[in-house]
Amino acid sequence: MRYEGYGPGGAAVMVECVTDDRGLVGAKVRRAFVQHGGRLGADGSVSYLFNTVGLMTYPPGTDEERLMQVALEAGAEDVVPNADSSVEVLADPLEFDTVCAVLKHRGFAPATAEVTQRAATSLELSGETAVLMVHLLEALEELDEVRDVYSNVEISDEVLARI
Repeated sequence: MRYEGYGPGGAAVMVECVTDDRGLVGAKVRRAFVQHGGRLGADGSVSYLFNTVGLMTYPPGTDEERLMQVALEAGAEDVVPNADSSVEVLADPLEFDTVCAVLKHRGFAPATAEVTQRAATSLELSGETAVLMVHLLEALEELDEVRDVYSNVEISDEVLARI
């Protein structure tokens, strides 16, 4: 099951669940949204804002130039350096296993590797709106039936440290 909705500040949220009881899980997800300033949307209301990608992450200190060279030769779509010096490698989901295997073979074993949803655009939240959003995401992730929660929000480390 996939539920789509909006969190505080208009943030896009997708929730993937595994269940035999659609009604019960739907009620739990709806309750979490409402209690934390959000609302459920219709099918397709936010999923268009996300892309399915193969994502491999590498910790700070990874040789970014060499990783970029090897990853692009292996068929990766992009190599993204982050502010904390970690690096992400993005691959087409159909090419993910091949790209990951080549990178491992060439000495670049990822810290994490998965096919996931990635927001095409992001929304920066701050203040009370950001706090409500963090609580919404936590409430959704705590539900037993929830497998994954995706959002397009960016929340500063300063706000996260206060929570």
